[in-house]
Amino acid sequence: MNAPRSSGRVTTAIVGALVGAAAGILLVSAAGALALEIDGLFAGLAIGAPALCGAVVGAFLMPGNSRSNPR
Repeated sequence: MNAPRSSGRVTTAIVGALVGAAAGILLVSAAGALALEIDGLFAGLAIGAPALCGAVVGAFLMPGNSRSNPR
């Protein structure tokens, strides 16, 4: 049986959030390597914003829902 579409959306949203958070962590690490002073607000935004964007993109761009897929 196929899994419900909503669980697929949740899974891709979680994966997108994890990828976004990883990108944010890399951003914070790069800023730290450049000897910039990083406060908690910047670190939170640098990790949280990409995670949120990744979750939104993951939720709306599920695999198999592309318009280019022929039916």
